[in-house]
Amino acid sequence: MAISAKVAARISTQLKKYQGVLAEAQKRDVSESDTVTIITDMLADLFGYDKYKEVTSEHSIRGTSVDLAVVVDEKKRFLLEAKAINIELKDQHIKQAVDYAANEGVSWVVLSNGAIWRLYCVRFSKPIDKTLVFEIDILNCDCKSDDVVACFGSLTSEGYSKDSLADLLSEKQTSSKFTIAAILRSDSMVESLRREVRRLSGVRLEPDFLLALLENEVVKRDLIDGEQAADAVAYVKKLRRAYNKEKVSQPANTATP
Repeated sequence: MAISAKVAARISTQLKKYQGVLAEAQKRDVSESDTVTIITDMLADLFGYDKYKEVTSEHSIRGTSVDLAVVVDEKKRFLLEAKAINIELKDQHIKQAVDYAANEGVSWVVLSNGAIWRLYCVRFSKPIDKTLVFEIDILNCDCKSDDVVACFGSLTSEGYSKDSLADLLSEKQTSSKFTIAAILRSDSMVESLRREVRRLSGVRLEPDFLLALLENEVVKRDLIDGEQAADAVAYVKKLRRAYNKEKVSQPANTATP
């Protein structure tokens, strides 16, 4: 996603500034309410929102609530669940905000303790679920990193759009280590590997043997087991279905007489 030079410079400058602010807050072990104050300032200074008009606090609906919501032209762009700066962020912390987002039809939720920022995409499935788009540790990031600027830029007042966030999600999912691990273990890749081994050495290896070798000796176990690994496998299947559908829909090349 293209971020203007002006917005990119603002993000980098404000990240550098807030590295100092957040480090001091961490030393003082500030409370959740004080952390929310810092985050609200960041939404204004770094992300470019009017904190008096476009950042609202403590929404609740159907028994769930969320700390902050960014609202532009009466439409919620994303929700934000905040924790005290020294609280370790966990998946359980985002559940309430995700439930709220699902009730409101909001697709994007941020979980932050000021220092760590996580963006999630809400999946309107049964049951409601979420996908982690990015996680950035402001205290330890390169403020001028293209990736950091692009991630935060997607949420800025100027850079936000459903398409830009969808593109960011697709890019992060595709480049995920879990996705690459899933692709490596796919039937087509195992078959390509089998053919290459035979071409180079003349040795015939069975696909089942190669797959077992990849899963047990080559690919790290934590990239194969667990929820993120399962999501990656499903994502690769989705990509393959879309690719095959597009391939079928393309007109066959006709020879020129």
